[in-house]
Amino acid sequence: MQIAIYSRGFVKEDLPIIQLLLDELERAEINAIIYAPFSESLQPYIRFSKPLVTFSCAEDLYGKADILVSLGGDGTLLDTVCYVRDKNIPVLGINFGRLGFLASIGKDAINAAVQALKQRTYVADKRSLLHLDSNVGLFGEVPYALNDFTIHKKDTSAMVKIHTYLNGEFLNTYWADGLIVSTPTGSTGYSLSCGGPVVFPEAGSFVITPVAPHNLNVRPVIIPDNHVLSFEVEGRSDQFLCTLDSRMETIDSTVQLAIKKEEFSISLVRLDDSNFLHTLRNKLLWGIDARNALK
Repeated sequence: MQIAIYSRGFVKEDLPIIQLLLDELERAEINAIIYAPFSESLQPYIRFSKPLVTFSCAEDLYGKADILVSLGGDGTLLDTVCYVRDKNIPVLGINFGRLGFLASIGKDAINAAVQALKQRTYVADKRSLLHLDSNVGLFGEVPYALNDFTIHKKDTSAMVKIHTYLNGEFLNTYWADGLIVSTPTGSTGYSLSCGGPVVFPEAGSFVITPVAPHNLNVRPVIIPDNHVLSFEVEGRSDQFLCTLDSRMETIDSTVQLAIKKEEFSISLVRLDDSNFLHTLRNKLLWGIDARNALK
């Protein structure tokens, strides 16, 4: 088995965990391919028992990596979408960050994670993506997102008007700071912080959530993900922001935007003893109430 390891960087407190991961992989006879900038930053601090094999782009992984391991928080894991693309390489997230909805495997579970990889006892959950079409070719070769798509005002400019259509039929004009379209996976991210609902990953839906809407009767809406959403944006400013996960482009009112479900999905790896309900309880502290102890 060969796994790829991706990370944006590290803090020195995490170096023993990274060393442990590499040592455990070697003991399990699992070969590692390390993201090149990450491997360069590690070399002064980490013992490598064999010559390094690295990758720098998506093409370097095709046919070489069975699984990609993300070391970091949810933002780091979202980066991996640009590397696995449509090649069906599952992603396992080890949480070096804070909340960790997607990168849900803790540092204390390194040994268990490596054994699950070796014995192939992990579970790979399919997660849907959303796809962006535009008339100006935004986001190059990766016009898709695992979490969400957003339109947002730029800097401190006035609110924007986002004319929104569902399968070509007018839905609403959102007078707001912005608008979020999230997948079920992304429902626990930016959308949740703006009042959107929690949606189970297997639900075939998109969530439309306004950001600080000027009309107080506007609420998040859940729609089937076989629908197509399209948008026209206008405002006092000439420029607006458009994002896919953590990637950002600047657009103007001449840009036409449409969101639909991507044709392929990606797989997120979890251990057998973990599932979405377990993550909700741990990350949102559901059920952590002193009154429950009285039962």
